[in-house]
Amino acid sequence: MEVEIVAGLTGLAGLAIGLATGLAVRVSERAQQVTAPPAPQSGLPPGVASVLSVLRSSAVVVDGEDRVLRASSAARAFGMVSDDRLVVDELLAMARLVRRDGEIRETEIQVGPSRGRSRADGRWFAVRVAPLGSHGLVLVLAEDLTEMRRVEAIRRDFVANVSHELKTPVGALSLLAETVEGAADDPDAVRRFAGRMQMESVRLTNLVQDLMTLSRIQGDEPLPELHPVSLDEVIVEALDRCQIKAGARGIELSSGGRDGLKVRGDEELLTTAIRNLIDNAVAYSPENTRVVVATRQCEDDHVEINVTDQGIGIPDGDLERIFERFYRVDPARSRQTGGTGLGLAIVKHVTTKHGGEVTVWSKEGSGSTFTIRLPLLNAPREHVHSDDAERAPEPGHPADISADHGPAAGDASIVFPTPPNP
Repeated sequence: MEVEIVAGLTGLAGLAIGLATGLAVRVSERAQQVTAPPAPQSGLPPGVASVLSVLRSSAVVVDGEDRVLRASSAARAFGMVSDDRLVVDELLAMARLVRRDGEIRETEIQVGPSRGRSRADGRWFAVRVAPLGSHGLVLVLAEDLTEMRRVEAIRRDFVANVSHELKTPVGALSLLAETVEGAADDPDAVRRFAGRMQMESVRLTNLVQDLMTLSRIQGDEPLPELHPVSLDEVIVEALDRCQIKAGARGIELSSGGRDGLKVRGDEELLTTAIRNLIDNAVAYSPENTRVVVATRQCEDDHVEINVTDQGIGIPDGDLERIFERFYRVDPARSRQTGGTGLGLAIVKHVTTKHGGEVTVWSKEGSGSTFTIRLPLLNAPREHVHSDDAERAPEPGHPADISADHGPAAGDASIVFPTPPNP
């Protein structure tokens, strides 16, 4: 009997000890679950993701093992992040330094272009790297400076080019004035040098006028007080302004196409744009050839103004740059003809201000066709005009120099004579 009692008491004691042990384990587990801090590597601190989502800068968060926890779409698009790694060595090195000493760092870096392109095609960023919390997280912010740097470069080039272009005629006038003073006793020399001074004065005046026009139209502000403008009147005025220059070289100016077309815009600016195209055509055409200005209506309620010449043409490598300010395909010829290098830039800005576009077709030795495309103001009358009842050339192609084509409906035919042999 005593043995049974002792065994029972021993069993009860073991049961009590087991229950106590289990209870202690459960209490310990619950305490650990309550007090254990969340693993910092598992994600971002609360609220950080919401803040990063509204930032304009490219944002990347890197953990203590250099893994990317979060990256904006811009950061990936610019090639800063691939999968879960920073792939820009400068950024990775800065992130490690910031993680090590906790100091915020700022710098500017260039992210290289895609394979096969030059480093000059890369993008520039203002980078700020800072610690994020106390668990080894690092925040990388990158502001795209590419456009700002491009504008600054354009501004520097523009100032340099303007200074150079102004210095040339001003220096020439000063030198000619000294020469005239020294040749006061020689009437023939005085007349000759006075003529040169007038030429330099005209060149300087044209440059200043072009700069004023370009300054007026190159901003983002819309043109004030736009009115209905008759393209017939604009073309007549532009041709009249170029007649003396063309006549001196035996170049015939003519117009053709559809009349009655109107656009909404600034008549003086449109006249300037078309005059610049005609001036260029005359300057780069052989003597005794022809320059044609033609209008045509497109099916989508737009009008195209084509200026076609039989000139020397433009090399393929220069076609993309001819609308840049002060860019010249043939600088020597341009200076000889008195060009400022701003004519085509003005054409481009004027066309853009009127909601249109300008394009060019050209082939060396075959001439060029510049096309201004503008939205129509109203439906034109069904009437055709031309100096010689000739057909306007199609845009993007040289003028037809054969007489095998009859006039198209609503158009007149323009036939160029064969250019003289050089």
